[in-house]
Amino acid sequence: MAKFINRIEDSKLTSWYFEIDRRLLGCVLLLIALSAVFVVSAGSVAAERIGQSWYFYLVKAIPFYILGLVFLLGASFLNKKWVLWLSGLNLAAGMALLPVTVLAPNIIKNSARFVDLGPFNIMPADIMKPGFIILTAYFLARMKERYGRNIFLNKEAWRFNTWLSWVYYLAVFIITICIIFNHPDLGTAMLYLLVFSAMLFIAGLPLFLIPAFILTAISMLTVGYFTLGHVHRRIDAFLTGDGDTYQVDNSVDSIRHGGLLGSGDDAFVKQYLPDVHTDFIFAAIAEDLGAIMACGLLVLLFCVFRRLISNAASSRDLFVMYATGGAAAIFGTQICFNMLTTLNLFAPKGMTLPFISYGGSSLLAYCLLFGMVLAIVREDKWKR
Repeated sequence: MAKFINRIEDSKLTSWYFEIDRRLLGCVLLLIALSAVFVVSAGSVAAERIGQSWYFYLVKAIPFYILGLVFLLGASFLNKKWVLWLSGLNLAAGMALLPVTVLAPNIIKNSARFVDLGPFNIMPADIMKPGFIILTAYFLARMKERYGRNIFLNKEAWRFNTWLSWVYYLAVFIITICIIFNHPDLGTAMLYLLVFSAMLFIAGLPLFLIPAFILTAISMLTVGYFTLGHVHRRIDAFLTGDGDTYQVDNSVDSIRHGGLLGSGDDAFVKQYLPDVHTDFIFAAIAEDLGAIMACGLLVLLFCVFRRLISNAASSRDLFVMYATGGAAAIFGTQICFNMLTTLNLFAPKGMTLPFISYGGSSLLAYCLLFGMVLAIVREDKWKR
C-alpha cells in the first residue's frame, strides 16, 4: 500500500496537479465553457440568417474546442526546452503561411487575412501569436544575459556578426507587420506593435524612447487612414457619426436593450448585428443576460489578466517574466480593442474577444499560449 501511495505521489500527473497554477487554469477552462454557451446563443442568430440550423456554428466550433483543450493541457506539461521548440515551430508555421495570404489571397470580408485549408480557414497572424510572444521573451532574456542591463543602446547588440542582434529581429518583425498591414488588417498590425512595445517596456526600455513607439503607432494609423478605404470610412464614421455606423449603433442598442438583468427570449436587437457571434459577441451577451452578468464576464477576464501579471511579477527567471508579461499584454490589449469597439468608443478593428468569440484561429492561439505560459510558470516556481 505504501509503495502504491508513493507511486501516486511521484507520478507526473500528480506533480502537475499540485504545481500548476490552478486558479489561472480554472479561469481559462471556465471561459472556454462559457464560450460554448455564448456561441450557441449568438451563433444561432447568425446561423438562421444564412438559412442554417441553430447549432450550425457550435458544430463547426467543436473541433476547435477539443483541439484547443489538447493544446492548453498538453502544453502545460512541457518544460522550457520543449516550450521553446514548440514556439519555434508555431512561429515558423505562421511565417510560412503569411506569404500565402499575399501570393494566393483568400478574400473574406474584403481582407486576405485567411488561408484556405479545405474544411476551414485559418488566420496566420492569429496562429503565430504564441510563438511571437514566447520567442520575443527568449530573445530579450538572452540579450540581457549577453549584453547586460542596457540592451537598447549597447552597440554590441546592433552588430551583424551574431544572430542575437536587434538588426535581424527588427528586420523580421517589420516585414511581418508590413504583410499583416497589407492584408489589409490594421487592427492586428497595431496589436503586434503595441504588444511588442509593452514587452520592450517590461525589459527596461528607456523612457525617452517611448515617444518613438507612439509616433510609429500614429504613423501607422495615419498611413492606414489615407491608403485603406475601409479604415478611412470607419474612422470618419467614428469621428463624425455619419456614414457606416450600422454595426456599432446596433451593438450599443443591444447592450442598452438588455438592461441590468437581460432581455432573455425578448432579445431582438442582436439579430441585426452582422458579426454577432464574433467581434460583437459581448453585445449579444449583454442583451441576453444583462449588464450585471456581462460585467461578471469582464471580472473573470480581469482575473485572468491579473493572474498573469502576478506570475510575471513573482518570477525569478527573466524569460518567464517577459513571456508572462507579453501574454498579459496581448490578452489585455485585445480585450480593450474589442470592448472599445463594442461600446462605440473606438473605430471598429475587427478583433475577437479572447476565448469567448467564435473563431478557431484565435481560440487555438490563446489555448497554446496559455498552455505554454502555465508550463514555464510551473517550472520557474518549483525549481526554487
